[in-house]
Amino acid sequence: MPTSSGNRRALLKVVVAAAALATTTVVLPGAAPASAATTADGFASVNALGQNGTTGGAGGAVVTATTTAQFLDYIARPQPLVVQVKGTITLPTGTSDGMHDVASDKTIIGLGTDAKLVGGGLNIGLPVDDDVTSPPADAVHNIIIRNLAITGATDDLINVQMFSHHIWIDHNDFSNGDDGAVDIKRGSDFVTVSWNRFHDHDKTLLLGHDDDNGAQDIGRLRVTYHHNYFDGSDQRNPRVRFGESVHVYNNYYRDNSYGVASAMNAGVVLEGNYFFSVNNPGRVDFSGDLGRMVARDNILVECNHAIEVRGSVVEPRTYYSYSLDRAADVPTIVPAGAGTGRI
Repeated sequence: MPTSSGNRRALLKVVVAAAALATTTVVLPGAAPASAATTADGFASVNALGQNGTTGGAGGAVVTATTTAQFLDYIARPQPLVVQVKGTITLPTGTSDGMHDVASDKTIIGLGTDAKLVGGGLNIGLPVDDDVTSPPADAVHNIIIRNLAITGATDDLINVQMFSHHIWIDHNDFSNGDDGAVDIKRGSDFVTVSWNRFHDHDKTLLLGHDDDNGAQDIGRLRVTYHHNYFDGSDQRNPRVRFGESVHVYNNYYRDNSYGVASAMNAGVVLEGNYFFSVNNPGRVDFSGDLGRMVARDNILVECNHAIEVRGSVVEPRTYYSYSLDRAADVPTIVPAGAGTGRI
């Protein structure tokens, strides 16, 4: 019996819907599907230091942590592992000031909309050693951290140090840390910080910790910051020493004392960002030696100072390709897509 035109239309709708479900990621209400990349981009995607992009625990077992003991066990294991976090995990202070080491080849990802780490932070990197001035063979590498709220740490929320490389920090919510939200220092390299929300926090992003650390940092600290929501996070968004290139694009700044500071001859490309009510959106005359900054296609609204520019900077396209959103669209795109519950 021939199928009626109404039935044919209904069948077609079912087929189309099934095909779409098979090829797209299911997202929760309020999410922004276009923002939820499945692979690392920016500097974390670069083939370098023996690591072709950032894959985290891909290929390893998938485990779920619901307790502190499980979580600390899983993140310290030497093999590739995908660690799913369910619910709230409290990290103890103990003798480490609440900082807990993450071993190489890990994906740490929150399940749903309420996965949270409280009371402590994550340390990505070997112990500090000022005498090491080039990447050691056992440098921590290939880490992905996504879809987690991290809050209330007694030190940093995330600390990346000692030549750690290929780190992707994406779609997280950071607040109320005692020191930095995401600090990257001591020769760390090839890092992307994307689609995160930073709020209720003072010293947000430190890139390069000290004016005297050129021996470890010069020629490294290559980091991409894109589509982050600096939601009243006061300062260091980021504060940069030595790193080049540092790529800061399509971020939304709202009510900050300053946005980006470049010092100690760091090289920052600042493009396609939207600054609303930011006292100093971009500075090269800050403290220590002057930095360098190239600025283009940024929008400043109710800001007290212009972006300071100086010199030239190695272009990020030397390392990777990327597409810019229009700066005028950033206040809509970024708050809708940044933070947890959107991957």
